Amino acid sequence: MRNNSRKNYRRHRRNTRASQIKLVGIVAVIVVIAIIIVISCFNKTKKDSNKAKDTGTATENVTGVTEQVSETKEAKELFAPKESDATAAIGDELESSYAVVIDEQDGTVVAGKNAHEKMYPASMTKVMTVLVAAEQAEKNAIAAAKNENTEIDRQAVIENKLNEVVTITREATDYSYVHDCSTTGFLDGEQVPLRDVFNGTILPSGGESAYQLAVYTAGSMEAFVDMMNQKAAELGIGQTTHFANPVGIYDENNYSTAYDMAVIMQAAMQDDICKTVLSNHTYSTAATPQHPENLNISNLFLRRIEDKMTSGEVIGAKTGFVNQSGNCAVSFEKAASGKTYICVTAGASSGWHCIENHVYLYNTYTK
Repeated sequence: MRNNSRKNYRRHRRNTRASQIKLVGIVAVIVVIAIIIVISCFNKTKKDSNKAKDTGTATENVTGVTEQVSETKEAKELFAPKESDATAAIGDELESSYAVVIDEQDGTVVAGKNAHEKMYPASMTKVMTVLVAAEQAEKNAIAAAKNENTEIDRQAVIENKLNEVVTITREATDYSYVHDCSTTGFLDGEQVPLRDVFNGTILPSGGESAYQLAVYTAGSMEAFVDMMNQKAAELGIGQTTHFANPVGIYDENNYSTAYDMAVIMQAAMQDDICKTVLSNHTYSTAATPQHPENLNISNLFLRRIEDKMTSGEVIGAKTGFVNQSGNCAVSFEKAASGKTYICVTAGASSGWHCIENHVYLYNTYTK
């Protein structure tokens, strides 16, 4: 009896031990499977992370503005003209101290003179001002139309936005007066369509228009300047271009290069609002109680250069002047061949010499 009990006990222990071993084996298999799953997930995450690095975005801090800059496909789409052995060196035959001629279609630098050297853009700054304001106006207008659940006619939506009324403030007119800016002629309290503010910023280079456009767009001039620098970073020129105001008033922190200004001009000419404003030779503002007979404004550069060109037609331009930059301008030409070119100069001794420099560069280097 006792022997049977011992046998049963031993049998029970063997069965128990076998069950435990079996259980341990099952647990071990589960643990191994779990480890494999974890490793697989980790590798996938790492792979996705690496892929994101290859095709995603990297955060950069350029002149105090945190930017999302594409590293791959979007970066390749940036307008970044290249120099080559064929790029001509412009010499002392050109009075301007800085110059660049760029083939916009080929994305090549045709000719240059101190093209990457720091200079002060003066009122060429306003090309960036209208570009930032136009893109934001378009974005806001389309977003509002979508919120209303209406069928969107993009052109009609933007046209409606340009008819929006903007009130010219005392701050805008005072800013222009204190800094001795060129003016559109708008008065404190005058209510004008947004399109008039755009045209007033470019054609007569109105300081009050540029200031008001900035505040209208961003709520304050400071916030708008941040947007300008953000846009510079997006265009890939944030390391060599920085803005301190939307007007172009001299400031050590309001600087660019001839090359960078060409990049900005190219972006502006891709935007419908900017292209129209930069191409207008003349413009009449809407009648207001302050100006019942309108204000007639002109882009003198376009009007003066049109009879001097032999290589093609200049279809867009913005000039500038401060003592530190001399007379400067950025222009966009459609050559007789149909090709398009961008020219930037700075450092001429007069407005007429600046125009003559552009005529010389286009007639010499474009075809």
